[in-house]
Amino acid sequence: MEPTNEVTYTYDPSKMQDGGKDQMRFELQDIAVGGAQETCVLSDQEYDAILEKTTEEGGSWKTAKYKCLKAIVMRMAYEVDFSADGLSMSLSKRYDRWKAMKDELEAEMQWPTANPMALGKNAPDGGHYFYNGMNDNPRAWFAPGPFREV
Repeated sequence: MEPTNEVTYTYDPSKMQDGGKDQMRFELQDIAVGGAQETCVLSDQEYDAILEKTTEEGGSWKTAKYKCLKAIVMRMAYEVDFSADGLSMSLSKRYDRWKAMKDELEAEMQWPTANPMALGKNAPDGGHYFYNGMNDNPRAWFAPGPFREV
């Protein structure tokens, strides 16, 4: 099949649960396809490419959504507000909405990590972050319990 250079902007609401571009358009609310590039942020080909690449890399739907939001935010970052002869357009509001969605998803996807400077040779105590018996409860030795002979 020969690749085409035609850029398309389509949305089929009946396919919004198929795990494809229509679902992604719905979740990101990029569904005003009537105006093509004037109203949509990403084309069908861009959504398909991001979804395909994420699937190839073994990424989840959430990862693909994050990558789409990242692409949208980068594309929308240059849009500014302007007014002329009483007409004003606040294009930055579109950016703010998608940036907030990206930041929220990014925070949701964060994993706690250890500070590498606290481990190993660079640790404040010279590398002894863990030590033998660090989880022992000193008061447990004085209290009789079901597993301790008195």
